[in-house]
Amino acid sequence: MSILVHTHDGAALTLEPNPGDTLAHTIFLSGIWHDVALCSGLGKCGLCKVRYISDAPAPNRDELKKLGQDALNTGWRLACLHSSETCEIEVPKPIRSQRMLRLRGTDVGDYTLAVDLGTTSIHSSILINGKQKAATQELNPQAGMGSEVMSRLAAASTVEGRATLKSLVKKQLVDLCKATAINVHGKCMGLAVSGNPAMIYLLLGMKPEDIATAPYELSYTGGTDEFIAPSLPPAYIPPLLAPFVGADISAGLTAIEYGGQSKYPFLLADLGTNGEFILALSPEKRLCASVPMGPALEGVGLSFGRTAGPGTITSFGLTPSGLVPHNFEGTTDEPTGMTGTGYLSLVSILRTHGVLDESGHFGQGNTPLAAKLAHNVTTITDEPAFRLNNGLYLPASDIEEIMKVKAAFNLAMSALLEEAGITPSQLTAIHIAGALGEHVSLNDLEVLGFLPPGTRTKAVKAGNTSLKGTELILTDPGARAFVETLPDTITALDLTEDETFGDRYLARMRFTYVD
Repeated sequence: MSILVHTHDGAALTLEPNPGDTLAHTIFLSGIWHDVALCSGLGKCGLCKVRYISDAPAPNRDELKKLGQDALNTGWRLACLHSSETCEIEVPKPIRSQRMLRLRGTDVGDYTLAVDLGTTSIHSSILINGKQKAATQELNPQAGMGSEVMSRLAAASTVEGRATLKSLVKKQLVDLCKATAINVHGKCMGLAVSGNPAMIYLLLGMKPEDIATAPYELSYTGGTDEFIAPSLPPAYIPPLLAPFVGADISAGLTAIEYGGQSKYPFLLADLGTNGEFILALSPEKRLCASVPMGPALEGVGLSFGRTAGPGTITSFGLTPSGLVPHNFEGTTDEPTGMTGTGYLSLVSILRTHGVLDESGHFGQGNTPLAAKLAHNVTTITDEPAFRLNNGLYLPASDIEEIMKVKAAFNLAMSALLEEAGITPSQLTAIHIAGALGEHVSLNDLEVLGFLPPGTRTKAVKAGNTSLKGTELILTDPGARAFVETLPDTITALDLTEDETFGDRYLARMRFTYVD
């Protein structure tokens, strides 16, 4: 007995059921959903919807909210919420994340490759003679096996899982190098890969037990050259600093501090699926902490969340006529979703004008224009929601997900400041890096309580510091020497060891900064 899959283009294929697994995971491993930003079991994104030809399993409440009763009646289901069992299904045309490629210059020849291996996205920089020739961004192909760190580590608990996860990223890197070699008429002469500890472990095919379960510790600490594939040069992995603070942060510190005139104390906040924070007190003393933030800020796991690309809304403006969506890089494609920055922009506008209160509940607005906005508050599948155009809307459950990210960020920042005995006003700078580091509105972060009141002027949109630092480490021996001094300066703060962690997190579940 098999799973018979009919695809949107008329093809059909047969898959073997995998007891104990989800239907979405089985389909993902077949390759049908490559480059699809799945939320992997959260039941939120809707990108894994399939239609059962017959004998559809009983739907659950999440499917009712996402798909609606009419779709359920005709056999539509979310594959991530059902078992990998014998069935016959139709799969609609996938909504794929697009590889972003930016060319800079016309140089050709041998090259080096710097990689920022994120939980959700992979960013890379192709360097010729030490200068960037091109930059790419694409979905991490492992995302279909878990949208955040702990689910990815759970998938790596078996030999088969580790092999699959490693091969997905290895293939991506090998394919990138093959394509680059053709375009620049040269070969890859050097490689450096930064990422959080979980992503580095998975890249190297290592058993993840020491970072998957408490007490968390590192059996591999980086700072070494590692074999990835025969066709690639050895990959230099910058030092990992703590169980959930990795090479991406040591590279980020290199980008900020190496060769510069850094003023202390400053905060580096890398906002990705795994939030990593450094409070640098001096060149010899740094505190670090990490918090799970989930993939929402990278456009995954929200009802209309998408990674950046054509057809996405990246921000909103407000005019007397109402909300104005701003599409990705001015493209005119009809929007099918919103990026993480788009969600933050929308929530910030609603919060500023009283259409959302501090606790994240919808309100009536505090001005005539806000009251006009509030007319878009409605109920969709028994859930309060703010209706947009193009069939998009912002449900209360998405607002809650954004508030969880805010609470985690707020907790990490306030805990580090408390440990150091300093106030936000004493910081010389707050470097916002990671998924939001280049495109986020600093005003939105202050309005929503990520940043303390009055610190927006200290905040710096630092961009992808991990990739910038990895470029330096790859091309400048002094930068590599600098990054290898960092582990001796680090004191890790384990937030989960605090018995009040849960209470402190809940206290920050509101759209205002809490000390």
